[in-house]
Amino acid sequence: MPEGFHYQRHVKFYETDLAGVVHFSNYFRYMEEAEHALWRAAGLSVDRAGAELGWPRVSVKFDYRSPLFFEDEFVIVVRIDTVTTRTIQYAFTITRSGKPIGSGSMTTACAVRQPEAMRAVEIPPDIVPKLRAAAGQSD
Repeated sequence: MPEGFHYQRHVKFYETDLAGVVHFSNYFRYMEEAEHALWRAAGLSVDRAGAELGWPRVSVKFDYRSPLFFEDEFVIVVRIDTVTTRTIQYAFTITRSGKPIGSGSMTTACAVRQPEAMRAVEIPPDIVPKLRAAAGQSD
């Protein structure tokens, strides 16, 4: 099994087109869903009511290799890829029965919520170590 946080799910009917193939946009939702599961596994949350910090996405990419179909069981592996003082880049791999479906990345910025905009700030020091630990990665 590859290193990283493993999140398993299956394709729901509403995620597919009339041919039963997953619509391309859902792969971005799968990545975000796995990211949120990683945060929960780390004892954290990407959002709470009244939270001062937010995690807007600043870059997202996905490379498709094979389609998913209605009721397919698949695994998303999330790794913490690159960390700067204000951003976290995740790497994602999606597989079905061990065969690659695709891979992608998502970069989020740590930001303070303001009435009219968000402003990037430094990531609190305890967050990345907790995420790495939940993903089975060392610092």
